[in-house]
Amino acid sequence: MRGRSLVEVATGAVVLLVAAIFLAYAMLHSGRSASLSDGLVLRAKFDRIDGISNGADVRIAGVKVGSVTDTRIDPQSFSAELTLRVDRSLKLPSDTSAEVTSEGLLGGKYVSLVPGGSEQILGDNGRITETQGSVSLESLLGRFIFSVTQMNSQPSQNQGGGSAAPATPPR
Repeated sequence: MRGRSLVEVATGAVVLLVAAIFLAYAMLHSGRSASLSDGLVLRAKFDRIDGISNGADVRIAGVKVGSVTDTRIDPQSFSAELTLRVDRSLKLPSDTSAEVTSEGLLGGKYVSLVPGGSEQILGDNGRITETQGSVSLESLLGRFIFSVTQMNSQPSQNQGGGSAAPATPPR
């Protein structure tokens, strides 16, 4: 009996050790960069940020360059305000735009930055003024379904109720 409990304790210890190794590996290779902790802080206001939360990616041309660090509501305008932390080595023009973009039909959302052409550079705590909020897939589907049902319920022009006699071919 004593030998069996020793084997069970040893097996449990091995399982816990393997779990700790997997946890450490996941934390070290999660894609979170230490260089972003001292990154450039930017702010942007959006009308909608559906699906964006703290930790969401910030990308330029599909490459991750930062993350969303804070989301809040502006009490005056009731707009969603995002705080972004991006790689400090990037020299983003002051007319850079930001948009909430989807990774795909069922994918997550991220903030896409599109650098502008200005010679002035955004500094720390800079504000991105050109923004485009997220597009609601449900809203688009609703509009599409509504327009299709409207087209189907209206009688077609060719199905008019005229009583024109069929034309007889000439002899």
